[in-house]
Amino acid sequence: MKITFFGQNTLLLEINEIKILVDPFISGNPMAKDRIKITDFKVDYILLTHAHQDHTLDAEAIAKHSNAIIVSNYEIAMYYQEKGIEVHPMNHGGNWEFNFGKVKYVNAIHTSSFPDGTYGGQPGGFVIQAESASIYIAGDTALTMDMKLIPLITKLDLAILPIGDNFTMGIDDAIIASDFVECDKVLGVHYDTFGYIEIDHEEVKRKFRSNDKDLILLEVGQHIEL
Repeated sequence: MKITFFGQNTLLLEINEIKILVDPFISGNPMAKDRIKITDFKVDYILLTHAHQDHTLDAEAIAKHSNAIIVSNYEIAMYYQEKGIEVHPMNHGGNWEFNFGKVKYVNAIHTSSFPDGTYGGQPGGFVIQAESASIYIAGDTALTMDMKLIPLITKLDLAILPIGDNFTMGIDDAIIASDFVECDKVLGVHYDTFGYIEIDHEEVKRKFRSNDKDLILLEVGQHIEL
């Protein structure tokens, strides 16, 4: 599994030739918009954790360009289905076996609405179990005890957690979250995009190291492989 970071919560997963884009926010992201164009993406699936603009801004355009299937909660899926996009609706606790692996839609604590005010259902995260690795994409969330259920589902190889604070967990809660999901390897997301969520990289890394955890902070366009 190859995971490429494109800023905020935007990730490209490549699993056995299948390409999955998570929460596409490129054209409005000052960290990414000058480095990549949305027309550069040709993907099979788009996973959306919730409806906020910094997670859905480019979903429609990329889905139509790629003929991709949007996977999200029922309300978000129906929103895009009305726009002529193929969708796969899910809801909390549900599993589905896709051609790249098993996906479970899990709880998140946040809000969720589209920029036009349309209700975006309840936010969520994804646990993806593929042949090469199992990962948890938390989305935008507060620390929640529900995270303790995840290691009962699968042993994680990577937890992808927001660390920017203010709108989501901050670094201290993210360290606790990694304990809850029993995964010491963490890819940090949802930081530095704008003023409210800027972090001190060295301080964040120091805190993770002091708790015997491996925090990965990628530049836009960088990737890791599992």
